[in-house]
Formats: sequence, C-alpha cells, structure tokens
Amino acid sequence: MPILDIDVVVVESETIDLSWAQQIADAAGTVFGTEPGRTWVRVRRLQHSDYAENGMKDSPDLLPVFVSVLKSQRPPLDALRVESRKLTLVISRILERPVENVHVLYLPPAAERQSFGGTLVEEPN
Repeated sequence: MPILDIDVVVVESETIDLSWAQQIADAAGTVFGTEPGRTWVRVRRLQHSDYAENGMKDSPDLLPVFVSVLKSQRPPLDALRVESRKLTLVISRILERPVENVHVLYLPPAAERQSFGGTLVEEPN
C-alpha cells in the first residue's frame, strides 16, 4: 500500500508530463515489489517562485523533487537504504532531474494510523 506524494519544483513555463504519475507508480511498484494497484502516486507542480533555500536567491538551478513515502510498515534499515536509493534513481530518471535533487522522506508507518474505505491498516499478526 505504498503511497507517494511527489512535489516537483518547476519554472513558470515548465509543464508536468501527464505520464509521470503512471511511470513512477509502475517503477515504484517494482522497487517495492507490490502487486498491481497497490502503489499509489500523486504528482504536483510547485512553482519555482513558491520555493526557496536560505542564502540562494532566485537560482534557476534550484529545481528539487520532494517525495513523501507512506507505507504500512518500515522495512529494516539495510533494506530501507537499498529501497531509498532505487526509488531515488528511478524518479530521477523519469523526471530527468539530477539524482542529488530528488529528496525522499519516509513518513511514520501507516499501520494503526491510515484507513482505506473505513478499514484501518493494522499490524500483521
């Protein structure tokens, strides 16, 4: 049940490719090893004018990608390192952004915090 929320910082004239969400969902599903329909992706534009870094005034090179990942459970640290690297690489490739501009945040596990259609995600027994 991984859910990815992706904010892509864009310059004014840049558009988001309508196939990005599906491409990332397919690639992330492979990275996570999920069945079809079990990895969800939302992609949003974030205008360059709505993003800043301290001490870096109006630099056109600041076009990061922010990825939040919600999973029912967090994998062990070694597996998380590998997963994070693979996920960053596929997103970088699809969005044609430098890998160092892709930032992945793993949210706290969704078990006992998220429900789908009224059914709470629970820890496996």
